[in-house]
Amino acid sequence: MSAYKSELLRVLETRGYVHQATDAEGLDALAARQIVPGYIGFDATAPSLHVGSLVQIMMLRRLQQAGHKPIVVMGGGTTKVGDPSGRDESRRMLTDADIAANIASIRTVFERLLRFDDSETGAVMIDNDEWLSGLGYIELLRTVGPHFTVNRMLTFDSVQLRLSREQPLTFLEFNYMILQAYDFRELAQRYGCRLQMGGSDQWGNIVNGLELARRMDGRELFGLTTPLLTTADGAKMGKTAAGAVWLNEDQLPAYDFWQYWRNTDDRDVGRFLRLFTDLPLEEIARFEALEGAEINEVKALLATEVTTLVRGADAAQQAAATARETFAGGRGGDLPVLELGAEGMRVGAALTALGFTASNGEAKRKLAEGAVKLDDAVLSDPGMLLTLAEGVEARLSLGRKKHAILRR
Repeated sequence: MSAYKSELLRVLETRGYVHQATDAEGLDALAARQIVPGYIGFDATAPSLHVGSLVQIMMLRRLQQAGHKPIVVMGGGTTKVGDPSGRDESRRMLTDADIAANIASIRTVFERLLRFDDSETGAVMIDNDEWLSGLGYIELLRTVGPHFTVNRMLTFDSVQLRLSREQPLTFLEFNYMILQAYDFRELAQRYGCRLQMGGSDQWGNIVNGLELARRMDGRELFGLTTPLLTTADGAKMGKTAAGAVWLNEDQLPAYDFWQYWRNTDDRDVGRFLRLFTDLPLEEIARFEALEGAEINEVKALLATEVTTLVRGADAAQQAAATARETFAGGRGGDLPVLELGAEGMRVGAALTALGFTASNGEAKRKLAEGAVKLDDAVLSDPGMLLTLAEGVEARLSLGRKKHAILRR
């Protein structure tokens, strides 16, 4: 049983979000007596965040559910600099128009997961470009610069990673930690923000921010980080052989998003249910005791619950229905479609055209392994010509996870 007094810390601890906290007792006492505005920052480097960011978004959801105020900080300013944390190379420079379009696209996911309104606990989304782009360079050097030492900045993991691998770290990126620290102080002044949360790789940046606010303003702030999220086999969350698992529909169809969660390792099911769904802990504990076919049903539940939160109930229900139809031998209306035309197409070329294989050579190997099926028939000849009568459909499958409709 948690020793915390506040609902916020009890929820975060029991659901597995807490890795480090700067002053857990102080934060617990604060959250027990008043509304705590807390923020997490997200850079707008793409039109969508991916699954690796979902644990952070869910932390903001837990913050609001516990009666506190989530502040979503979009890094319109810091995106122009680029966070070096966990990266071997510099990010591509984006234009102001690119960044604005990315922020507008990313906002749609937050609107599903958080309540945005004018109440005391209503979420707000803020662009740090509001204050960062207006900073004069000399002003920044004079007011903030004296509170940072290069000696300490060189010890940060994000810096050490580049230096140890002899990868260039630009002076632009070196400034990122200063700007993030300034964000925390600015949010404290403007919005009464008392808490910054983030992944474990952000610990140093968070500590910088609360120390800066203490030195410049005498203000007490708090920091909290989540564990590094990996799957049971050690892989980084949100990365697959096919690429990133994007949160937005435009970057990844709902069926593929649903299927990612359906394919969760048995060992991860309970943890993911706690982190990524609102199901009660007692119910999750019962699910964790299941095995075999029953745990597969729980995986489908996990997929549907997460897809409902991120994509909406309609998308989740359609993805689940498509999966049922697909694995029951049906067609599945949400699967990718390949039009064959009257002349047909070689099966190897079809697999590559669908993106199931990267080349005809890989398609040939998969066929030789017996991994390719047309409806329920195993195919082995890469030269086989796939033809269909007009108006007829067939299902082409590679393994258990990749399915498409062939149509003429």
